[in-house]
Amino acid sequence: MPRRRDVSSSCCLPLHLNEDNARFGLLAALILLYLLCGAVVFSALEHPSELQAHRHWDQQLANFTEQNSINLKSLHVLLKQYEEAFAAGIRVDKLRPRWDFSGAFYFVATVVSTIGFGMTTPVTVAGKIFLIFYGLLGCAATILFFNLFLERIITMLAYIMRWCHERQLRRSGVGGEEARSEDDSLEGWKPSVYYVMLILGIAALLIACSASALYSAMEDWDYFESLYFCFVAFSTIGFGDVVSSQRESYKAQEAYRLGNCLFILMGVCCIYSLFNVISIIIKQTLNWILGKLDCSKAQCPCRGRPYRRRAPGKRFTNASVETVCDSETDAGRRLSGEMISVNDFMANKVSLAILQKQLSETAHGNPRQSHVRQNGFSGGVGAFAIMNNRLQETSVDR
Repeated sequence: MPRRRDVSSSCCLPLHLNEDNARFGLLAALILLYLLCGAVVFSALEHPSELQAHRHWDQQLANFTEQNSINLKSLHVLLKQYEEAFAAGIRVDKLRPRWDFSGAFYFVATVVSTIGFGMTTPVTVAGKIFLIFYGLLGCAATILFFNLFLERIITMLAYIMRWCHERQLRRSGVGGEEARSEDDSLEGWKPSVYYVMLILGIAALLIACSASALYSAMEDWDYFESLYFCFVAFSTIGFGDVVSSQRESYKAQEAYRLGNCLFILMGVCCIYSLFNVISIIIKQTLNWILGKLDCSKAQCPCRGRPYRRRAPGKRFTNASVETVCDSETDAGRRLSGEMISVNDFMANKVSLAILQKQLSETAHGNPRQSHVRQNGFSGGVGAFAIMNNRLQETSVDR
């Protein structure tokens, strides 16, 4: 008897095996396109200003040497020496000391937070060697802190969102069948990851606006420049062209420096959390794009099959990022509390579902039941949760 060919295996299985590479390739291509577009825009915006600045500087040098009868080569030597002094922290205007205790504390804070403004850098060989090992441990610990902060933010937001949902149901009236209907509605209610993204974005914006008001008053920056500094600092880009708390003295100096540190800490935590949630949604969008491309092939057995959507109380992902084919059966397994595979973790396909699942469990006061504490692994959020659950499972198997 001739062997019947399994069409679904021959079509969907190779795609499943190459899904990680396809997602990685698509993301790399989109990032490259994003970089090219960014280069075109910034070149068009900034290059004319750069050329104008060069012409203005050359004119200033020519006028200065002519008026003061100074040899141009000697002036270039002096300017080169000033550049070296500038790198060591010497400025024409009086600024705070770079390497007293408070200056050194500010420096190590920019190191472990990965902001790295660049206005202070070690110049000795011993200092550079120490920085390598200090930054290796400090940056890793700070990333862990940011992940734990994100977990607590998610927990708090889940309780707040559930409270708001309960209040909304009470306003509609409770009694008899309405009460039972309310219980059913509350039990099936799931907090939305998109609301979390919106709340984190609003929180980051409020912190940035409040901090900008402080910087405008204390640093004599205009408000837009203060907002620019907030984004560069909070996102840990840290160009170093504009840096707060660098003058020798301020009015209410200690209070300002404390407020500056608190604003930067809160801003970095909020922006880091926001970036994590946005990256999860981007990955889910990539999955949706790959699913669309897969199902557009004529030989795919799922072509023409309508999207199967879950019931409102069971659906964790938004319809705009739903995938088809075997992803629906996988999602059912993942959302049931079953452990996912290492391949799924590396692809991070279910980060959005895991995050929403944790939101739901936290809001309902029914966290995942596991023997986590005895192995030292905590739950975490998103990809962090998936990794910890896998480590915990491996530890139990041993």
